[in-house]
Amino acid sequence: MSDKQARPPAARVAAPIPEQVRVRREKLARLREAGVAYDNRFRPTHAAAELHAQHADADGEALEARAIEVSVAGRIMAHRVMGKTSFMHIQDGSGRIQLFLSRDELGAEAYNPTKKWDLGDIVGARGVLFRTRTGELSVRASHVEMVTKCLRPLPEKWHGLADKELRYRQRYVDLMVNPEVREVFRARTRIVQALREGLTRRGFMEVETPMLQTQPGGAAARPFITHHNALDMDLYLRIAPELYLKRLLVGGFERVFEINRNFRNEGLDATHNPEFTMVEFYQAYADYQDAMDATEALVREAAAACGVSSVEWDGVQVRLDEPFARIRMDEAVFEKRPDLRGHAQDKALLATVCMQEIEDFKPLITWKAGHYLAALFEELVEPELKQPTFVTHFPVDISPLARRNAEEPFFTDRFELFVAGREIANGFSELNDPDDQRARFEAQARAKAAGDEEAAGVDEDYLRALEFGMPPAAGVGIGVDRLVMMLTGQHSIRDVILFPHMRPE
Repeated sequence: MSDKQARPPAARVAAPIPEQVRVRREKLARLREAGVAYDNRFRPTHAAAELHAQHADADGEALEARAIEVSVAGRIMAHRVMGKTSFMHIQDGSGRIQLFLSRDELGAEAYNPTKKWDLGDIVGARGVLFRTRTGELSVRASHVEMVTKCLRPLPEKWHGLADKELRYRQRYVDLMVNPEVREVFRARTRIVQALREGLTRRGFMEVETPMLQTQPGGAAARPFITHHNALDMDLYLRIAPELYLKRLLVGGFERVFEINRNFRNEGLDATHNPEFTMVEFYQAYADYQDAMDATEALVREAAAACGVSSVEWDGVQVRLDEPFARIRMDEAVFEKRPDLRGHAQDKALLATVCMQEIEDFKPLITWKAGHYLAALFEELVEPELKQPTFVTHFPVDISPLARRNAEEPFFTDRFELFVAGREIANGFSELNDPDDQRARFEAQARAKAAGDEEAAGVDEDYLRALEFGMPPAAGVGIGVDRLVMMLTGQHSIRDVILFPHMRPE
């Protein structure tokens, strides 16, 4: 046994309890003594937003005449005590509403403890609606009770980089105090629902495929590895569901989709998280042109679900109500470097230009001409694709699952959708020739053996499925997180994932 294994773990020193937490815990102790800590009997009858919507036009006299009784519950976000009366703003899942508490109405025994309630406490109240002198819809409480004691003080300010890191780590507090953050995730739900409904309406069937796979495939990425004890075998968290979804095409399901979680053991930046969401859909008897049409329509429908047709994203006013541009990868590169026109397959020339154009350029030894062409596209063209643009004709060297173009076999019938310099979607006419697919898998396996950690291996079961015959088809993967980023104007993928991965504290 090594020294590292033999050494016992260091004892953790308990952090001192902050004064505010200590005081709150003392209050909790008194609640426990009274037998009212963490009670689960209060039931609200209305949500705050519902009350505001239903009575938006009712003036104070009308509310007094109707004596509308309601029960509401929520977290105390503001508390103003004025002796025998006090005002509380409580926040539920829909918004905020004000409570008016009076010792005359509640009685001293019920009212006096409320003066020591803290921000963050969750309380319930019953009473009648009225409007204050300032016109604010409020509940005049005839009954109020503590539902859940908050033991930690709410933050006063959530600004700046350091606090942003804290917001990601403590998303529950972020959601609690920042209503605009809650709106982003409500929009995310609407976007996902729009994608699901759009595909279902087009005759696609939603399915589920394995997250634990014996052979990672469907994308170029480094996988996470785990071990199954009962089977005594290594398994991989899926990097994409593609190969399983296409097995379903072989089985006779001609239109399938999955809203899926993928896992890739890669770095973290503004557009990458190790765990992310995509929607992938596959349609038999369709090609990449059909797939582009469907992708454009789905993006537009997702935007409509957010009530927008144009969004500002990273300083770009993105127009989603106009036809998306369509350009070829090679032609886009040639516009930047006219000297390369006619030399898309000249590996040596392309490699030389890459060395000139790309700082700290480090190609892999297994790279072919298509890899260098794609690297030039990424460097020279991709950042300038501000409006929604489909880029087509990706080289076969970087597209191991896409069908070759019938007229230009160096290229494939593949596209990627770019907005504001970022990839949003990827799709292509599917390769259904098992012999061609085997050759490409074997090329990937050689690249992997040569040190390319993102290359895939040979999936024999998938090849067997293709040998049973897969109909010609097209498939698409749309990055849900990036789509949400665009439609909500967020700059980091962490702002659209509820619990993004972070380095240890």
